[in-house]
Formats: sequence, C-alpha cells, structure tokens
Amino acid sequence: MNIVTKEIALPDGRVIKLETGKLAKQADGAVMATLGNTMILATVCSAKDAVPGTDFMPLTVEYKEKFASAGRFPGGFTRREGKASDYEILIARARLIDRALRPLFPSNYHAETFVNVTMYSADGIDMPESIAGLAAGAALACSDIPFEGPVSEVRVARVDGKMVINPTFEQCEHADLELMVAATYDNIMMVEGEMKEVPESVMLEAIKAAHEAIKPQCLAIDEMMKAYGKETKREYCHEVNDEELKQAVHDYSYARAYAQATSADTDKHHREEMFSQIREDFKAEKAEYMAQRAEALGIDIDEVAALVDRYYHDVEKEAMRRAVLDEGKRLDGRKTTEIRPIWCEVGYLPGPHGSSIFTRGETQSLSTVTLGTSRDDKIIDEALIQGTDKFLLHYNFPPFSTGEAKAQRGVGRREIGHGNLACRALKNMIPEDFPYTVRVVSDILESNGSSSMATVCAGTLALMDAGVPMKKPVSGIAMGLISENQGKNYAILSDILGDEDHLGDMDFKTTGTKDGLTACQMDIKVDGLSYEILENALAQAHEARMYILGKILECMPEPRADLKPHAPRIVSFYIPKDMIGAVIGPGGKIIQGIQAETGAVISIDEDEKGGKVEVASNNGESMQAAIAKIKAIVALPEVGEEYDSVVKSLMPYGCFVEFMPGKEGLLHISEIDWKRYETMEETGIKEGDHIRIKLLEIDPKTGKFRLSAKALKEKPEGYVEPEKRERPRREDRDGAKLDRGPRPERRGPRPERH
Repeated sequence: MNIVTKEIALPDGRVIKLETGKLAKQADGAVMATLGNTMILATVCSAKDAVPGTDFMPLTVEYKEKFASAGRFPGGFTRREGKASDYEILIARARLIDRALRPLFPSNYHAETFVNVTMYSADGIDMPESIAGLAAGAALACSDIPFEGPVSEVRVARVDGKMVINPTFEQCEHADLELMVAATYDNIMMVEGEMKEVPESVMLEAIKAAHEAIKPQCLAIDEMMKAYGKETKREYCHEVNDEELKQAVHDYSYARAYAQATSADTDKHHREEMFSQIREDFKAEKAEYMAQRAEALGIDIDEVAALVDRYYHDVEKEAMRRAVLDEGKRLDGRKTTEIRPIWCEVGYLPGPHGSSIFTRGETQSLSTVTLGTSRDDKIIDEALIQGTDKFLLHYNFPPFSTGEAKAQRGVGRREIGHGNLACRALKNMIPEDFPYTVRVVSDILESNGSSSMATVCAGTLALMDAGVPMKKPVSGIAMGLISENQGKNYAILSDILGDEDHLGDMDFKTTGTKDGLTACQMDIKVDGLSYEILENALAQAHEARMYILGKILECMPEPRADLKPHAPRIVSFYIPKDMIGAVIGPGGKIIQGIQAETGAVISIDEDEKGGKVEVASNNGESMQAAIAKIKAIVALPEVGEEYDSVVKSLMPYGCFVEFMPGKEGLLHISEIDWKRYETMEETGIKEGDHIRIKLLEIDPKTGKFRLSAKALKEKPEGYVEPEKRERPRREDRDGAKLDRGPRPERRGPRPERH
C-alpha cells in the first residue's frame, strides 16, 4: 500500500493528521482526517463521462455522523441512522462543504461527482465540522478529478477577545463570534457564522485570522497530493464548442441585450421575457445557419440550440456586467447603493400569536410567530449534540413565489440553509429569561433577491407584534459584486436582484442590530477578492441595514407591551427538588389531575435551582387555580394555622381529614366540638364533609398532626372541663382475654418445619 500521511499544527499546538492510501482505495480519492479523537473520512467519486445535455456541475455532497463514533445508539424504532438531519444537511451542502468546493471545479466539467464525508470517531471535545471541509478538499486533491484547489476550511471564534482556530465545543460556548471560513491559498471562497453584535472590523479580523490558518493546510494538501502521485488529472471532454457560432450569437444579440440591461425595467417577469425574446429571435432568424453548423459539427439541431442557449447566457451576463461597470446602471435602474421600495405590515393574521408582512421590491415574506411551553421545545438528538431548542425558525419557499408551475415536494436543502441563516440572525435577541418556546415561520410569497434577509426583517416584526421583548430589532441585507481585472475595477451592489446574484461575483448577506452584526453568509465566485473590497462591502452593507432597520421601526417602533389575548400566559416558579415527586404523583396522577381539573398545561424540569414549574393557560382563573394547587402540595403545615379539611374516613374515636394536599391527620372525637360526644354517629359527620380545623401541634418524633375543630369555636359560657377519666388497667378492660384457661392438650407429633 502507498500510504501517505501529513501533519498540520494548529496555533494552539494541536495537530491535524491527514492520511490517504489506507482506506477506501477504490474511490477516486479518500482521506482520513484526525484531530484528537475525532476522525472523519472523506471520499470522492466522479463519473468518467458527463450525461449528454448536462451543462452544469452535478455535484452531490453528503455528510454523516455515525452514532457509534460517540458510543451511542441511534434513536427511533430501527436503532440505525436514517435520512440526514438538518444539522448534517447544513454541514454538507447549505453551510460548509458544497459551497466551498463547487466554484473550484472547471466550468466545462459536467461529470456526476459525489463527495461523502463520514464521522467515524468523536470524543465530544473537538467540533467535527472544523475538519470536514479539510478532509473533503484533501480527498479531491488526492484524486485524478479535475479540481482547481487545494481548498480547506477552519472555524474561527473570538473567545475572551482572542481569535481561536478550530475551537472546542466548550470554547465556542464562550465566544461572541463564530465563523466557518473556506479558502484556497490565495482567495476566500465562503464565510458563514453568527456573532453577538460585533462590529464589522472584528468580523474582518476573524476572516483574516482564518485565512492565515488555512494557508499551511493548503500547502500540506498540495504536498500530500504530490507524494501520492495525483498531480496529473484525468482528461475529459464534456462540452462541444463552436467558436464561429459563439461569435455569431454575440454579434447578433449583444447590442439588444445591453439595451435591455440599461432599460431600467423593474418588472422581473417582463425583463426575463424581453431577454428570452432576443435568444428566440436568433433561433428563428438564424435557423438555416444553425442547421449548417449542426452539419459541420456532426451533431443534431437540438444540440446546436443548446449551444445557442449557453452562448447567449454569456452574452446576457456580459451585458449586465458592462452596464454596471461602465454606466453604473443596474437591471432595474437603481444606483449601486439604492434599496428597493419597502413596505411592512404587522398583525395581518388574527389567528397566530404574531404576524407580519415584509416586502422589499419583488421579494415578500409573510411571517408568523407561535408561542408555546417547554413541551414544544425541539428535541436535539445528534451523535454529539443532545438537548433542546427553545427558538425555532422555519423557512418555506413555494414554487409560486417565482411564478413556477410545479408541485411543492417537502422541505429542500435550500430552505433548511436559508432558514438556518435567519435563525442565527434572530435567536440571540430573545431574552434568556423569556419563558416561552418561540417558533417563527417565514413563507416566501414573492422572490427576486434575498428572501432569507426578508425573513430576518419579517421575523423581527412578527416577534415584536407577538409581544416578544426582543433585546433589539434585527435587519438584514444581501450585497453583490461585479468586478474585473482581479478586482481592480469593481462595483458593490446593495440589495441584489436574483439575476445580479446569478450573474455576479459575490453573494454577501449580513444581519445585525444598530450595535453590531448577528450573522453573515458569503459566497465568492471570483478569484482575487481583496480585503479592501470586503471592507468596503461591509461598510456599504452597514448603511443598507440601518436604512432597512429604520423602515422596520417606522412600522413598529417597539414590541407590544403585552401578548395577544389568545396567546398562552406562562408563569414559572421553583419548588424544592424533594417535592417534585409529590407534585407529579405516582404515574403522573397528581399533575394530570390538576391539568384536567383546571385546564392549564403544567411542566416540571429540574435544574441547579430546584424544580422549575411552568404553568401555561389562556385563562387567568385556570392558571391561578393550578398554581394554588401546586403551591398547596409543596407548602409545609404550620402550627397555629387554620385549614379547610375534607373528611376522608370515619373511626369510632374520630375521623381522618385531609387539610392539605397529601397531608392527613386525626381529628379526635373530643376535638370536634365543645359538646361531649360518645359516638361519631352523634356528630352527624360524614365522609366528604368539609370541616374548618386548626393545627395545634406536630409530634417531633412521629410527625403526626394534632388537629382541632373546637379550637375555632367560641367556648360556651359556663363551660366546665370534663373530669379526666382514669384509664382502666388492661386486665380490667380485657379480663376475659387474660383468663384463657388451660391450654388444650396437643394431639399428635409437632409437624416438622421445612
């Protein structure tokens, strides 16, 4: 075996080990990356030929965490790993690996390519995502698949004011900034993360620190590739090209495409129709010419039509970019820093606990907020992460939002990724002591550019409409970039359209409050993005965010002072830990009974402070009734206090009464009234009767209660205490039993005991 290993030292002394040639040797490339006891295997396989008619990069990335890696069983009935969780999808596609790798494949490479990244060992100390991207980039480098790498990724966190590369789980808990950064030796490719209101300068510092840590990793991957003998990549031919046809398409359509690009057409669908008409006019007018090219190239006319589509796409891209760079004109006529018209509305839907509409140009989000109890928490059960989430954000992108006539088939990876970005933007603005579980749902009703940022804005409004006391409102903006000559000539675009995202060089989203950033996501599609451009983009994005934040505050200056009338009210309080069982009761009998009787929803959790009780109800009376019952259970009887008791059972010498939940005592016949009773029948007391009593004494040894009802009644005038009767001796009371007579004679032998 040709086993090659490389070691990469991290700034804090930890070492990442890369190994290839030992495992999964039938894959085109395979690398095991190890950090501490965390081991991740990345494999890549690519088809030798492209599927006919494919004009894009069909890349599929999958990330999987084996529960066995942490010595755990998977949940569910089958006890085996199933479909990818949201967390695994975010690492594989929407968040880390896919967005770092995809731009680095040659533009004319169209073979189906699969990257599988699997965590086989973990100790819960080091975060696996930190080396997942590194492993994938190394596996591609150690294969013969054409790839313009090497590329690697690191996580950077600011902990106690210092930048930490690939922090541990514990370190991340104390960080105020956490970013995932992917880069080649020369260029940043992808950034995503969350922050706790840090300034743009700190984010830029973190990106620089991450890039400096990535550079030695790229060098190590390059050395490993050479040592493994994979410098030479496979030859391929996935495109048929015709320079003559390409020039003909350009000559015919560029002037018309440029005119359309500078026409300030604000209607997305009309603009698309006008651009498409140019292409279709070429096909109609040049049908004979296209037939000649098909014959010359030895292909059919449909393949020539596909070439025309591809070449015209390049023309449209060039026209749009030149309009921006040469004349400063965008597709819809806006200036580079101009934001599309915004209108907002809150309380649009009467049913949810909060709702809003946020519309920016042709992008619209209808968002709702639902408030629930801890029973509504999302349960997290990953290989390394277990717990609950109290803040949920779900993003839906139906096809009708872009005018597409197709069915909506469940939640896609794109929706999970966009929802995660918006969730990270908002979650830290929910007060830690807010007792509710919060679910925000953003339904995108129109889309033409940055629906995830519209979700952040609509989510802020819906939360304030619901009466959630947000620390500060949050706004978001998507920025674009058009550049040429390695960034020497460039234009930064605020509030990009869908076409500007597709045809541009950067998609850069930032969210934040008036005091700092809360989340970001950046995809770079061009080499040579300088830190100067990045700094200018951040500054322009800040101005755009503040403008949008102003529009949000015009619509709703602050959260509502109270929840909506139909929203649940939650009261939380603590009880002693040793009283939790008493409130729950055997098999949950007590707590279920309180819920059934009052209609309130009760949950109890244990933490370091004791038993945390949450009582939720839409009705104030039912809530107070439930609270009273719980407090009565955990209350301690006090000598001298009066109680309303219920007769539970009758005895010849008195009755047993329950004067507090779970607290019973004997009310002796002599303590019922000042009148003397010989039998309980004379008292007229029956089971279920209510008697007001006073607690006279608690026996310190036995804990028994001495109760009295007559102590609460006025002593009759002239009352004389009865003489205490002398207690008869046992032999007098039970003489018959003592005089048993002679024992009968035993008959037969004593039986043996076994």
